[in-house]
Amino acid sequence: MLYAALTFWMLVIVFTAWGVHALWSRLVKPRAVNTVLLPGTLIAQLGHVLGLLITGNAVQNTALMRDDDTGEPQTETPEKPRIPVIGPVLIGLLPLLACAAALYAAARLWGQTVIDEFGRGGVLLSQSLPTRLSDVWQLLRDSVTLVENTVDAVLRSDLPHWPTALFLYLAVCLTVRMTPFEGNRRGALGAIALSGVLIWIVGALTGRGDAALQSTWPLLSFAVGVLLFLLLFSLLVTGVVELIRIFARGESQAAASGRPVRGGR
Repeated sequence: MLYAALTFWMLVIVFTAWGVHALWSRLVKPRAVNTVLLPGTLIAQLGHVLGLLITGNAVQNTALMRDDDTGEPQTETPEKPRIPVIGPVLIGLLPLLACAAALYAAARLWGQTVIDEFGRGGVLLSQSLPTRLSDVWQLLRDSVTLVENTVDAVLRSDLPHWPTALFLYLAVCLTVRMTPFEGNRRGALGAIALSGVLIWIVGALTGRGDAALQSTWPLLSFAVGVLLFLLLFSLLVTGVVELIRIFARGESQAAASGRPVRGGR
């Protein structure tokens, strides 16, 4: 059940990161968003290039940012990979692993204070999947509590200290950049679906799978907490912006037609 829960939460990370990136790109210019996320883009691109090289494919038309208004990372996934099935899975998996490894390194170097404060909150991701409707509601409540614990951990940490600020910035960049690259999204989702099985096999062979997962579970929980907070905050801001636009559009239409705005004099 632990490995199934890992697969589930990895899917949550990918889809939440996807949603956060899409919302940010609607609120501000996409190029500005991708410029802010550049450190995460660099790590993800390195993983993508490594996946291409491992699977025997040529690296072509790859850039951190396109020369257009979007500024999206430019990648080219071969239409016919040299290694069927496994090739696209590796190409999709390695950017996620690269971002996860970079997040782990950043936490060890600069974010240990935040992770320690997060662990003291005692709120981590569930290690079992919901099997009843009541379990689903409990999972939703626990997710809200996880977001609260994440925010509290950040506020309790030495936030003005530059290593903590650097870690939080990198945590945002690396988690949001776990969004699958365009052109290899099927491979990324397939890689996540198989990752639990692969990690279980490696753990069974080494005999240290459960212990390794337990040691990294707080960091995984923190990553999910960060993304859920960003998603909720982005949805709130998007809702406020859309309400302002609707109100402004109504005023402009009323002024153009010569009718008074409802609620006005």
